[in-house]
Amino acid sequence: MASRRILLVLGVTAMLAVPAPLLACPFCTMQGKTLTQEVEQAQLVLFGKLANANEKNETTDIIIEQVIKDDATRGQRKKLTLSRFVDLDDTRDNYRFLVFCDLINGKIDPYRGLALKSGSKLPDYLRGAMKVKDKTLTQRLRFFFDYLENSDVEISNDAYKEFGNADYKDVKGLARDLPAARLVKWLKDPDTPSFRFGLYASLLGHCGSKKDAAVLRALLDDPDRRAGSGIDGILAAYAMLEPKEGWKYLQSALKNTKEEFMFRYSALRAVRFLHDYRTDVVSKSELVSAVCGLLEQEDIADLAIEDLRKWKCWDQADRVLAVRKTEAYKLPIVKRAILRYCLQCEGKGKAASAAYVAEQKKLDSEAVDDARELLELEQSTTKPDPTTTPAKKDEGRKAR
Repeated sequence: MASRRILLVLGVTAMLAVPAPLLACPFCTMQGKTLTQEVEQAQLVLFGKLANANEKNETTDIIIEQVIKDDATRGQRKKLTLSRFVDLDDTRDNYRFLVFCDLINGKIDPYRGLALKSGSKLPDYLRGAMKVKDKTLTQRLRFFFDYLENSDVEISNDAYKEFGNADYKDVKGLARDLPAARLVKWLKDPDTPSFRFGLYASLLGHCGSKKDAAVLRALLDDPDRRAGSGIDGILAAYAMLEPKEGWKYLQSALKNTKEEFMFRYSALRAVRFLHDYRTDVVSKSELVSAVCGLLEQEDIADLAIEDLRKWKCWDQADRVLAVRKTEAYKLPIVKRAILRYCLQCEGKGKAASAAYVAEQKKLDSEAVDDARELLELEQSTTKPDPTTTPAKKDEGRKAR
């Protein structure tokens, strides 16, 4: 429990320090600026060999082999002298460089260089990505899908990041028509990084069949595989392909206190996904009931309460307040979660919740005021702009 508290503090610190992306795939662990976005923002992007490094003049030549993004300033020149010194060692013949440039006062100013092994297909990948940049996001994702398992890690990670930045509705629109056999192959491959399992499994959950559910179950039953990341996506996909058996397995994972915290937390994340996007698989009432079953588990009760608050399950106030009679209530983080729930509770549970808030106000009025202020701040910072696509918060990070 102590180690989890440390993780929670670090998670909150990171959440406050770095703005979360407005859109994000629910099962991807990698977001951020992609190479395609970097190309769009640059004025000029060149690929080629570096030569004639001059430390005194602080210059290095680039012999251009490919132009990813052009600008009239370059003209037809195949060699440019860049205003940066790059210390070239004896391995320079084995490498090429992708150079991103701005224009300052009409002069080419290189601001980033990426070293690539000779023969790298990254330039081809980027030129292809630029060709589809104006298409719908679903169409763009189909292009990146073919590069998810590219042998070049720079390419495969960038393609994965494109999915990480995408909203679920766009991923869902693409997933229905993907080749299930290829996804099954990737999931069975022992060399597939575990952090990709969540995405691959969730894609299979849309385009696969009941027979593919057996592949997901095998992953869940493998002690080595289930110890890695991406289990939330596998659990959700299992429920999508085999609603009856998958939901039964998911409920069992939530209830089993002998399971590691991270496995139960992955099950909770899968329930969040089904609640937010796929109540056609499992009804909302069943999902809420499953989360309520976590209220007596000391190490995860606060997260369950937070979900009930966010889902506005005010009819569960009695069950939330009943946590006061359990060992979990000894933990400050659980007390804080109950207070946050009660501060916002409406409808049927409002009277009991208001009584709890009044009680806490007498014990520590400053703590109540701080909790109320934080809730108001969260609401103001996450309120969607009516002129843009509504932001989809990372429920896991917010719960922390």
